Amino acid sequence: MAKIYNWGIIGLGKIAHKFAQDLQVVKNARLHAVASRSLEKAEAFGKTYNAAFCYGSYRELLSCPKLDVVYIATPHVSHCANAIMCLNNKIPVLCEKPFAINAAEVRRMIAASKNNNTFLMEALWTRFLPTIKKTLNIIERGTIGEVISVKADFGFKAKFDPNSRLFDQNLGGGSLLDVGIYPVFLSLLLLGKPTSIKAVANIGQSNVDEMCGMLLKYPKNKLAILHSSIITKTATEAYIYGTKGTIRINPRWHEPTSLTLMVDGKDPKDYFFEYDSNGYKYEIEEVQRCLRAKKLGSELLSHHFSLDLIELLDEIRMIAGIYYPNNDRYTKLTQPKSDSHFSLN
Repeated sequence: MAKIYNWGIIGLGKIAHKFAQDLQVVKNARLHAVASRSLEKAEAFGKTYNAAFCYGSYRELLSCPKLDVVYIATPHVSHCANAIMCLNNKIPVLCEKPFAINAAEVRRMIAASKNNNTFLMEALWTRFLPTIKKTLNIIERGTIGEVISVKADFGFKAKFDPNSRLFDQNLGGGSLLDVGIYPVFLSLLLLGKPTSIKAVANIGQSNVDEMCGMLLKYPKNKLAILHSSIITKTATEAYIYGTKGTIRINPRWHEPTSLTLMVDGKDPKDYFFEYDSNGYKYEIEEVQRCLRAKKLGSELLSHHFSLDLIELLDEIRMIAGIYYPNNDRYTKLTQPKSDSHFSLN
């Protein structure tokens, strides 16, 4: 008889609801425990999704019986502490993106995973969607030739609230880490690490980046043109340009959607995918596959890839002047055309 995996969730915001809904459609998975800073909130969430255990603090979850794996959905700045807390208690972790606020924290998380021989993976759900799988398959077959450029954006218009997660600097707010991570992820997946980066950000009244534009250059003059925003809605689509054709992952490209293949000299071809969930089921299935195989991480979204991704985001932040004073070491400079510098290690 196949093992049923008992999942816990730490942090019960909007994304946790979608994740809990998808647990209901994944074979051999069930929501077992939930934890919030409010017991009342935990009990209401648990009642909605039939969780057996509800806790009014994150640390209480550690004592939950028969818990197999925890999904962390707290704000960015809490990911490192929450993940290490679980890993040090031998509880496997799927941690929401970004993995942590900077590379120094991610390195500590990976070290905790290895030291405790306990599974850890970043919950960058887009990596596991059928659209990305099909895109990689088309590229690997050589259908569009050699990939020479990526153009991707993600923008939406959020209501300004300085106390909300999106606009609060103390919670890791801003467009880059919240939604810009998706275009940066795609560029890293398809083109690897860039040789040079240009980045600019619009820093708003609450000191977070409300928009960010990025130009990444690679060997052989390959380019990635990326954009993120939390103050205006953008097309939210991705173009992958090759020497023989183009793939467009249609809006909103980071979530369950369709793609269009445009090969030179041929009519465009659309690919549609049937989904029975919000799209989080694919990362859940990957975690359970890895746990069955007793792995410390996933080959599809490895510790190394996640570290490369956060290091790239760190570089972009330093160039664009995006920083978090509670997490980054920051020093004012006086040189012309450079009013700030900070270290992330």
